[in-house]
Amino acid sequence: MAEVTYYVALPFVTTDDGIAAGEPTECFNPIAVVVRAEALSRTEGHIGAVAFSRTGDPATGDFGDAKVLKKFGDVPDDLSGL
Repeated sequence: MAEVTYYVALPFVTTDDGIAAGEPTECFNPIAVVVRAEALSRTEGHIGAVAFSRTGDPATGDFGDAKVLKKFGDVPDDLSGL
């Protein structure tokens, strides 16, 4: 099967332990994901958001590392867990 690229906007919220990821939103293209991440960063209760993409083969589950497209507001310095 061919590789596909997923575009995801991921908000962040404050918790008792620091910062945690909120509910991710999948988008159709790199422009839409950046716009969505910016909107999420301004939503009440969110302190920031990140737009990223991952490319891989859904049939095998093999995906490359996430590529951060843009950050908004407060997001963790280490995003290697995406």
